[in-house]
Amino acid sequence: MKLDYNIETSLLQLVTNEQAYHYRIIPISAYNGTLKFKSDQISEALKQELQIVLNKNIELVEDTSENIQQYLSINFRQRSSKHSQDLHYSTDFLEKLLFTAKDIGSSDIHFEPYEHKCRVRFRLDGKLKEQFIISLQEYPVIVNKLKIQAGLDISEKRLPQDGRITVKTQTDEFDIRVSSLPTLYGEKMVLRILSKDANQIQLDQLGFTNEELNTYKETVKKPNGIILISGPTGSGKTTTLYATLKLLNNDETNILTIEDPIEYTLEGVNQVQLKENIGLDFASTLRTFLRQDPDVIMVGEIRDARTANMAIRAALTGHLVLSTIHTNSAWATISRLIDMEIPSFLIASTLNVSVAQRLVRKLCNSCKKENPISKEIFPANFQIPEHLKTHYNAIGCNNCHHTGYQGRKAIYEIIPITKTLIQHIKQNDLEIDSYLDEHKIATLKSNAIKLVHDGVTSVEEVYALLSD
Repeated sequence: MKLDYNIETSLLQLVTNEQAYHYRIIPISAYNGTLKFKSDQISEALKQELQIVLNKNIELVEDTSENIQQYLSINFRQRSSKHSQDLHYSTDFLEKLLFTAKDIGSSDIHFEPYEHKCRVRFRLDGKLKEQFIISLQEYPVIVNKLKIQAGLDISEKRLPQDGRITVKTQTDEFDIRVSSLPTLYGEKMVLRILSKDANQIQLDQLGFTNEELNTYKETVKKPNGIILISGPTGSGKTTTLYATLKLLNNDETNILTIEDPIEYTLEGVNQVQLKENIGLDFASTLRTFLRQDPDVIMVGEIRDARTANMAIRAALTGHLVLSTIHTNSAWATISRLIDMEIPSFLIASTLNVSVAQRLVRKLCNSCKKENPISKEIFPANFQIPEHLKTHYNAIGCNNCHHTGYQGRKAIYEIIPITKTLIQHIKQNDLEIDSYLDEHKIATLKSNAIKLVHDGVTSVEEVYALLSD
């Protein structure tokens, strides 16, 4: 019988990640003021120290080192920050929670109230994992504290609100975007952790192939036109934009950005935070930007026809415009702009390049397992390429916290707008499969297949991209 290494959230929060690893203890029960732990190094000294540290009666049960290590790596993430020992913001639960999430690489924190309890989940590598359980009595205090720090109205519980918290210590500084949403049992709070340090972002480290990187760099060197990056929420579009701005940023260039939210700060770039409630939206800010003598303009997202028209106008008057748009592929961006009633001849004359991207989790090199290809693991309409003979499965080990994956990688689809494509766009002829094949332009699908072939990711991770 296979041992289940997952631990209930109510037990997990009895000890911190540091305590679990330091003492090599696994909580298995709590009753009548007594905590029961598994450990592979039982001693009277350990028992006494835990009673002092945790202020509870302690019972210890012996287990093997292998099992204890499995429990630890699956349930307790170790901190990734170099300065993790310095980040003792205060003894308060909320601050500890924020720093724990930041240090283990979480992108979002979800506070969710239900009928009998409230849970806290962290998003790690794109997936949510439950971390804490909060009592219904304690939850309103935490909500109010978050609202006060984010500058929100604590008396308003019927309408959604958005705010921002800046957290500073001697070793770190980061922003947190706060969003509240009224639900059946109270306000759900979501905190997006925004890293302010953009120094580590490099275009050549995001996932471009050498050929794609050269193509993309050529298009961003043009003095005017539009560069559009498409993809769903959480696909890394903003990171690609910031890496591009970092490449373009120099003493001779005036760069202006309008963002919602400002996720990174870049020295030498003039960044504006969107505030729609006072009329500071993408379209109106873009209009003002044109009076600010810009060379490069970055618009966080093209959401509507007004913003699209202003972006086109900015490109026509000699500016380089970078933005994102929600479409499924690089070529679908053209259809989206036409749907916004942008004349096709304007799209053809201003668009430099259309990029689509996705983020996929990378398989852990320590435990991935090679298997022969079988038809069942692919979508029903997928034609398996002849060269694809094997694939790798995610297994899980101590190195990857038994998820089977370590880190993420962006995959791209880059279509530079050539004279041939300009004619396609002007004639509203949006069927270009033969053109892509003829010019050997890698699509999201073909890049996904390559990653599966090279053992970088699994079929499950790119399944949606393989379906036509």
